Amino acid sequence: MLSTLLPSAPKVCEGFINSSQGLELDQEGTRAYMAAAMVGKTLLDSAWLAARSTEVEATGVLLTTTMQPSGPSPPWVEAAIPGTVLGTLLKNKLVPDPFYGLNNESIVDIADSGREYYTFWFFTTFESKLKGSQYIDLNFRAINYSGEVYLNGHQKILPKGMFRRHSLDITDIINREGKNLLAVLIHPPDHPGTIPPEGGQGGDHEIGKDVAAQYVEGWDWMTPIRDRNTGIWDEVSISVTGPVKLDDPHLVSSFFDDYERSYLHTTVDLENKSSLPAECSLTIQVTAELDEEMRLLEHVQSYELLIPPGTLITYTIPPLLFDKPNLWWPNGMGKQYLYNVELSVDVKGFGESDSWSHQFGFRKIESIIDEATGGRLFKVNGQQIFIRGGNWILSDGLLRLSAKRYMTDIKFHADMNFNMIRCWGGGLAERPEFYHYCDVYGILVWQEFWITGDCDGRGMPISNPNGPLDHDLFLLCARDTVKLLRNHASLALWVGGNEQTPPKDINTALINDLMLHPLFKCSDETYNLAEESDDPSQYLDGTRAYVQGSMWDGFANGKGDFTDGPYEIQYPEDFFKDDFYQYGFNPEVGSVGIPVATTIRATMPPEGWQIPSFQKLSTGYIEEIPNPIWDYHKYIPYSNPEKVHDQIEAYGHPKDLDDFCEKAQLVNYVQYRALLEGWTSRMWTKYTGVLIWKTQNPWTGLRGQFYDHLHDQTAGFYGCRSAAEPIHVQLNLSTYYIEVVNTTSNELSDVAIEISVWDLDGACPYYKVTEKFSVAAKKVSPIVEMNYPKSTNAKPVYFLLLKLFRVSDSNIIISRNFYWLHLPDSDYNALELHHGKKVPLKITSHVSTTESTYNIQVEVHNASKNSNSAILGSLLNNHKNAGEKYDGGLQCSRPEISRIIEIEETDPGVAFFLHFSVHSANVEEAAVDSRILPVHYSDNYFSLVPGEELSINISFEVSEGITPKVLLAGWNYHEEIQVY
Repeated sequence: MLSTLLPSAPKVCEGFINSSQGLELDQEGTRAYMAAAMVGKTLLDSAWLAARSTEVEATGVLLTTTMQPSGPSPPWVEAAIPGTVLGTLLKNKLVPDPFYGLNNESIVDIADSGREYYTFWFFTTFESKLKGSQYIDLNFRAINYSGEVYLNGHQKILPKGMFRRHSLDITDIINREGKNLLAVLIHPPDHPGTIPPEGGQGGDHEIGKDVAAQYVEGWDWMTPIRDRNTGIWDEVSISVTGPVKLDDPHLVSSFFDDYERSYLHTTVDLENKSSLPAECSLTIQVTAELDEEMRLLEHVQSYELLIPPGTLITYTIPPLLFDKPNLWWPNGMGKQYLYNVELSVDVKGFGESDSWSHQFGFRKIESIIDEATGGRLFKVNGQQIFIRGGNWILSDGLLRLSAKRYMTDIKFHADMNFNMIRCWGGGLAERPEFYHYCDVYGILVWQEFWITGDCDGRGMPISNPNGPLDHDLFLLCARDTVKLLRNHASLALWVGGNEQTPPKDINTALINDLMLHPLFKCSDETYNLAEESDDPSQYLDGTRAYVQGSMWDGFANGKGDFTDGPYEIQYPEDFFKDDFYQYGFNPEVGSVGIPVATTIRATMPPEGWQIPSFQKLSTGYIEEIPNPIWDYHKYIPYSNPEKVHDQIEAYGHPKDLDDFCEKAQLVNYVQYRALLEGWTSRMWTKYTGVLIWKTQNPWTGLRGQFYDHLHDQTAGFYGCRSAAEPIHVQLNLSTYYIEVVNTTSNELSDVAIEISVWDLDGACPYYKVTEKFSVAAKKVSPIVEMNYPKSTNAKPVYFLLLKLFRVSDSNIIISRNFYWLHLPDSDYNALELHHGKKVPLKITSHVSTTESTYNIQVEVHNASKNSNSAILGSLLNNHKNAGEKYDGGLQCSRPEISRIIEIEETDPGVAFFLHFSVHSANVEEAAVDSRILPVHYSDNYFSLVPGEELSINISFEVSEGITPKVLLAGWNYHEEIQVY
């Protein structure tokens, strides 16, 4: 094993090759390779044109020989590549934004227009300068649904299937010394289906006959996508190699001696595309980044091969030994350590023929059914992990996918302290960029194949009981997806389908294809690597489990019955009760998700700004009646007549949109914090995990989300962030015992809890500090009953602040949790009186910038004086969170700027439900939406008791020429305060 220091190389990982490397654009936008073509991949992601096929008279042969489009003139327009037909039409303002208001209703649906209407030509040009012994492939990482490629008058076929890669050898038809003309005709899915008047889950289910995303016919959370996502929806590239090409490397790490020793296993396909034998040197290099300027060379080995002409071989590299490797851990369990693995092949007489690199995490994932709970139990590197995460459809319903958007999406999940995302079966096989950021931020991924109960035999009307029409195509797409994604550390589980299993023959094939290698079937070390002939990297996967469906084998009741859910508003205390959910792992439980008022105004016309009408029923319950636009955007009410009283009305009847959305954020916070705290309260004794339905919407929906489609967080985001802390202090809302959760692998010792109750006048009628105690690793311990509600003079509405701290250093707050509560048979209406309180604040901002990135640290101090201050401990005046993470850093090219603002009010009390937002100072105040998004906050929607101070980190990027301003608002502050 080598240990050599090297200067750090530029960060280039698989799927993130710079599209400008080795090329420049001429005045006509044509790609031209500099000098000779470089070995490697070049993205073709710009200078595309598109036109409806029925409006183009020329054939593909003519388009790529004598009748090429001259530019964006009718019928040709600039195309969105990667993207969909609908995305291209929207880019050119030929359709209205389908996600705004009721615009989608004015866009022609493919069921009414016919498939030809959304059958489109896409056209581009590029130049090449290939050497005689170089080869070139044209690659489509995914299209929907089938296509024909024409290059310089030659035709090639792109077969059916949304989830398969296409690689076309174009060496013999490329113009080696000049311009190449490329035209691609893309056809929609064969069975786009019809949308019934009542809508429904997957429309009429016809889309289930194809191997494609099924959500496109609409769902109870999604409007129909009119073109059914037709298009070149993933990257297009050209790859230049020498005589030998590398393909589909498979990396596997195995572990021995209690993870002190690891082997890296590697198998790779090598294809000799030439007519001569190829004498090759295959090299593997593994490096570990120490810092931005230095990396450690862990291994470099070369192997001599002779590959016959026109032959593809599979070669397994002898395992590489690593002593005490740095392990990859999920979010909340440790660091996400990634090694850079590079493969290259040199051919005698040519030089480097091809290369490949990937950021690889050493880790082992196990998944079994827990005997104690019946739930599926996950282990990573031998450690149990309690799953708290969410369901994911896709980032954007028009497939406007980008690495930058994926980074925000996944970081948001990490910011919520989540550790798993479930990629739902009616959505996508997610892209390598998605998985890359899950690797970086430590989010485990459950990836489903493209089966749903609704479209595949269990929906109404019942259709497609045997799944897609072409089972061989389904399996081809499944196997290709495995090869595309299997090297990612974050990928934890394959699942056959959503609320359904694949047809028997497909399921049997997947069970066999995804069979675990013996090294990953058991946790003991009886397996002798040296004595076995089958290296684990020779398997299609072999390292992670396959489960046949989302309600089978440790999920829901494990038998496939509809035992996931529920999906509507709940009383917060119900999540803690014995009878709320009976099974060990709930794959779907959902609730409300209204965004902030600014998002409503930004995504709907004024008639959509009307809040629901509240109709009181004879039973005393309230039924919310939303306006038609909210109904179209799938709004979930905050009441459930005959079961749950309206949770917004509990804070007082909303006066307008702003009041409604602010009170909705209070409910969002309480609802989702209680959901996760309730589940975590029974960690390992009743539950092994829970996934919330769902974390976000791929459009401007009004249900089940922690951030909206514009990337602004709801308060539920921060309720989850609090509840899912690795170490957490919480109030059991059913027993009123204060509990401490320790999900880590280490005992928590030398700790105590400060408990303080505050009334609406800023007084502290109850204060207590517990005795020192310990909590074992991966345990939940009830510590003390919170008995203030039983006291004689308990207030109807009160605030509770819990702080878990290190006794030996009371300045270190390990966990802080703030509740607003009411006595039984009461509500929160008294908080309306708190609206009028003007609580004094002192706000200090420290600002630093690096190019377009702002990092702002804001210290907010509740300057209230109160008569109880003499009896309160010093903890109330300090909050230094031991586990705080802040990715932005404060290294900057411009000096730090500080600003202090004092709000000199006279009313002592709790500064309640404060929240920051970032805006452009360049936009007129009358504008509907001036927000800068996305923004990462270390916390938001927070409250401060008298004398308390909290530090919030804010980071964001701005476009050139934009000056940002940061505003603070809250329950006590209707007029926003500019803090920067």
